[in-house]
Amino acid sequence: MYYVKNERNGEEIYDPQTNLAIEYYLLNEKKLDEPILLFYINKPSIIIGKNQNTRAEINQDYVNEHNVEVVRRLSGGGAVYHDYGNICFCFITSDDGDSFRNFKKFTSPVIEALHKMGVEGAKLEGRNDLLIDGKKFSGNAMYSKNGRMTAHGTLMFDVDTEETLNVLRPKKEKLTSKGVKSVRSRVTNIKPYMDEKYQDMTIEKFREYLLLNIYNVDSLDDVKEYQLTDEDWEHIIAFREEYTGNYDWNYGEDPDYELVREGRTPAGQIEFHFDISKGHIKDIKIYGDFFGLGEISDVEDKLRGTEYTKESLTDTLNQIDLNKYFGDLTVEQLVDLMY
Repeated sequence: MYYVKNERNGEEIYDPQTNLAIEYYLLNEKKLDEPILLFYINKPSIIIGKNQNTRAEINQDYVNEHNVEVVRRLSGGGAVYHDYGNICFCFITSDDGDSFRNFKKFTSPVIEALHKMGVEGAKLEGRNDLLIDGKKFSGNAMYSKNGRMTAHGTLMFDVDTEETLNVLRPKKEKLTSKGVKSVRSRVTNIKPYMDEKYQDMTIEKFREYLLLNIYNVDSLDDVKEYQLTDEDWEHIIAFREEYTGNYDWNYGEDPDYELVREGRTPAGQIEFHFDISKGHIKDIKIYGDFFGLGEISDVEDKLRGTEYTKESLTDTLNQIDLNKYFGDLTVEQLVDLMY
C-alpha cells in the first residue's frame, strides 16, 4: 500500500478544496499497482455529504463571519466540522464487490492503533461510526466509481467541539427541506482517553504513530510512498476547479427547498418566500406592509434566476429603484434580510 503525502513543493496543504481534490483524483484518475492511503488535516471547514442540503446543515451567518470553508464531498453521510485538531484518513482501493459498506475492514487498523495508545474503549458501532464510551469521535463514508472505491473518515484528535456546535447549528428560520438532514450525535476527542505518556503528542506526531502501526514498521523511512508529480497536480487543480472549489457544486447541488425570510425594516415588514434550486432563485414571492408605488411582481421577475449569494443579490438589487417598490430602504438592508 502506497502512502501519499498531501504536499506540494515540500509544504503540507490545509486547504479542504485541494485536499478533497487530491483524494478524488487518486480515486478517479490515478491507478497504482497497490492500494493508497492518504492523510490530511484541513483548516476550519465544513464538509458536506453529497446528498445533503447545504443551507439546512450549516449556520450560514456564523460560517460567513468566521471564514469557515464549506466543501461538498462525493460520498454520502452527514456534515462534519474539520479544524487543525482533526485528521482525515482515506483508503483507496479496487472495489472487489465485498468491501463497499464494510467499514470494519478499513477502520480496524485505526482502532488497533488507538488501543495501543490507551484508548481501549474505541470501537466501531452501528453502520459507520467510531465511538468511545458511547461518544462519537469518527464518522466514516464510502464512495465507489468505475471499479474503484474510497473509504474515508475523520479522527477527532483535539477538535474545538464548541465550534462544531456553532457552525453546524441551523439558523432559526422557516426552512423546509425536501432533502435528508443528518443525525447529530454526541461527540468527543480522542486525546483525553490516551495514556498519560501521549498527552503532549501533537496531531502531526499522532499521524506518524498511526502510520507506523498501520504499516507495522518501526521507522517512517520504511513506509512505502508515492509522490505526486507535476502532471498529477495539473489534474488535481482541474478537479478542484470543476468540483470542490466550485460554488455550484458546494451549494448548488442541494435538493430543492423553500425558504422564508422575514423581518422589520425602515420600509415596514417584508417577507420573502424563496424556491431555491441548484443554488439559484427558481421562484420568489414578496409580501409585507410596506408602501410601494410600483408592482412588486417587477422585483420578483428581476430576482428570478439570480444566484442565492449576497454578492449576486446585491448586484441585482442595485439595478432596481428600491424606493419605488418598497419605500425608504437601502440595498444592504434588504440583502441582510433576504440572505
